[in-house]
Amino acid sequence: MTSFTRPRGRRRLRTAAAAGLAFALGLTACSTGDGGLDQNISDDEQIVIGAEQEPDCADWIATCAANIWGSYTMRIPTLPRAFESRKTDGSWELVPSDLLTGEPRVAIAEGGKQTITYRINPEAQWSDGEPITGEDFVYTGLQIRDGDDIFDKSGYSLIESIGAPNERTAVVTLKTSTGSWKKLFSGDYSVLPSHILKSEDRAEMMKDGYDFSGGPWRIESWVKGVSVTLVPNDNYWGEKPKLKKVTFQFITDTAAAFLALKSGQVQALFPTPQLDAMSQIKAGVPNTNIDVDTDSGNLEALWINNAAFPFDSLAVRQAFAHSIDRPAIVERLYGQIGVEQVQQSFLTPLNDIYAREDFSRYTRDLEKVEKLMTDDGWRRNEEGIWEKNGKPAEFRITTQSGNQRRELAEQILQKQASEAGFSMKIANVAGADLFSSVAPKGDFEVGLWTIIDTVPEPDLGSSFRSDAIPGDDNGFSGINFTRANIPGADGLLNTVARTTDDKERITKSHAAEKLIAEAVPGIPIDTVPNIVMTSNRVNGQVEINPAEGPFWNLEEWTLD
Repeated sequence: MTSFTRPRGRRRLRTAAAAGLAFALGLTACSTGDGGLDQNISDDEQIVIGAEQEPDCADWIATCAANIWGSYTMRIPTLPRAFESRKTDGSWELVPSDLLTGEPRVAIAEGGKQTITYRINPEAQWSDGEPITGEDFVYTGLQIRDGDDIFDKSGYSLIESIGAPNERTAVVTLKTSTGSWKKLFSGDYSVLPSHILKSEDRAEMMKDGYDFSGGPWRIESWVKGVSVTLVPNDNYWGEKPKLKKVTFQFITDTAAAFLALKSGQVQALFPTPQLDAMSQIKAGVPNTNIDVDTDSGNLEALWINNAAFPFDSLAVRQAFAHSIDRPAIVERLYGQIGVEQVQQSFLTPLNDIYAREDFSRYTRDLEKVEKLMTDDGWRRNEEGIWEKNGKPAEFRITTQSGNQRRELAEQILQKQASEAGFSMKIANVAGADLFSSVAPKGDFEVGLWTIIDTVPEPDLGSSFRSDAIPGDDNGFSGINFTRANIPGADGLLNTVARTTDDKERITKSHAAEKLIAEAVPGIPIDTVPNIVMTSNRVNGQVEINPAEGPFWNLEEWTLD
C-alpha cells in the first residue's frame, strides 16, 4: 500500500529531453558495461534510481553544470565540501563536514578583512590515496575567482588571498567580512583535486565525468543518454556505503518512470510534480512510500528581461504583474496534492526568516493595468493590444520544451496576458540551450524556470546584483539573467551577504526585498514541492534534504 506524507503547508535549474516508455521497461536488460545492473552483485546490494534529467556536463563550477541533477547524481556523492546542510534542532543548517576537523577559525581585522582558517581532517584522502590538502582549497578558490564561464562567483570575488601554510591547512583572506563565508567550498561547489587538475584543462577533463573521488562514492560510468553508475570509494575515510552499486537511469518521461517504479525496475524516483505525476500520487502507488514536502528550496518564477522591450519600462513590468492570477495558476498546477499558497518572495522557505511578502501587492487587477499602461503612454490598438510609438506590447515566454506543467502554466499565462492587452507568444527551447545560451545571453523576454537554494543562506544577490549580469566583461559569469539593475539594491544585497550580524542581515534583506518587489525584475509564482518516492524495499534514513536533494545520504541506504 502507499505511504503518503501530506504537505506541511508552511508559507511560501531542471531540464531534459523526452525519453520513451520502452526504454524504461528495458532496465533489467542492461549489462554493467552499459551502466545498468551488475549480474555479479546480488539484488539486495544494488539499487536503480530513476533520474528525470541528465546533466549537461560534470565541470561543476562552469555554467554548463547549472542543472541541479548533476549535483544529485554525481557531485554531492563524489566530491568533498567544507560544510553540509544538516538538520539541527528541527531546522536545516550548514555544519562542518567530515572533511574538516571542526569549525574553521574566523578572524576579522580592524580594517574589515576576514580570515578563515580551515583545518583538514588528517584522514581525508582522494580515491587515489593522495591526501586532501590546503592546495586543493587554493586551486578550487582561484579557479572560481579568476575563471571565465563560471556559474556564480558570489563570495569568491571577495578573495584577496588564499594559501596553504601546511598540508592540512588552508587560509582564505577576504577583502571584507561576510556572514555568508560558510558557502565557500560548499553549497553549489565542492573542493577539487589540485594534484590531478592543476596542469590540465579542467573544463575539458571534467565535462564528461571523472574517475577521482573525495566522497563516499565514485563514478564508475556515465553513458550519455542512458545512465550514471556509482560504486563505493574504497579510500573514503567516513561512513562507507552499504550498497555495492547505485545506477541513476535517465527516464525523463514521467509515465515511463512511474511504470518502472511500479514494476520494481527502479526503486526510487524524485519527480518534478508534473500533472501526470500528481495524478499518480493522488491515486496511490502500491508498495511505495511517498513524501511530499512544501518546505523546499525550489522557487518557480517568471523571470523578466528588464533590458528587453517592452519590459525595459517599470510601468509595463508592474502592469504585467497585475495581469496575472497567480492563485489560479497554483491551484491548477498543484491543487491535486494540496498545495495552494502563492510565493510572495524570491526567498524560499529554506530562508524564510529573511523574507517579506512584498509581492502580495500584485494581484490580478485589470483596472490597475489600464492606469499603469495609459499613464506610461500606451494605447490599445485595433486588436486590443497595448501599443506605444507604433510598437505593440508583444513578447515571448520561454521555458524548456516538453515540460507539461510549465507548458500548461504558459497557456494559462497567455490567456491572462491577452485579456490584459498583452500579446504573449510561447517560444520554448531545448533544456540544454536554456541555461547555456538563451538565459546568459539575454535572448528572451520572459522566462519560466525554477531556481534552487542549495544552502540555508539568503542569496538574492546572485540573482539581482548588477555585477552578476552575465556579459563580455565578466566572461558571461553570473546568474542575473533578468539584467536587473535596481537602484539601492546592490548595497543592501552586499550587506546581506557580508555582515556577520544576523539582525542586520534580516533588516537589510527585508529592505532589499521591498526594492525588488517595487522594481519587478520577475514575479515569484510558487514553491515547487519536493516529492520523493521509494519502494518499500528501501531502508535507511530516506528524507528530503531541501538543499542537497533526496540522495544526500545515499551511503546509508539498503535494499531488502
